Amino acid sequence: MTTDDVLAAWTTQLARALDLPADFELDTAVVLDLARDAAHGVARPAAPLTTFLVGYAAGLRGGAASEIAEAAATATRLAVSSGDRAEPADRDAAATAPDG
Repeated sequence: MTTDDVLAAWTTQLARALDLPADFELDTAVVLDLARDAAHGVARPAAPLTTFLVGYAAGLRGGAASEIAEAAATATRLAVSSGDRAEPADRDAAATAPDG
């Protein structure tokens, strides 16, 4: 089983457990790219926080693919610009700090 297969099975299982609509579709690449950009641009722990906040914001706006894409694009721009300001050592230290 490939990683893509594992992720597809997991997201299907989780979507059912969360009672999401049967026609729910997840663009895994958008979420994973967003997590990567947050982890590299801000700090590693920013990845799950960012994806949660983007999902929450998109859900409040109706949860359509366009809302998800817009929220993800906003977060990506912010994460990338944050990474431009921080030195790599600063981001690594924040990622490994007990409170960071």
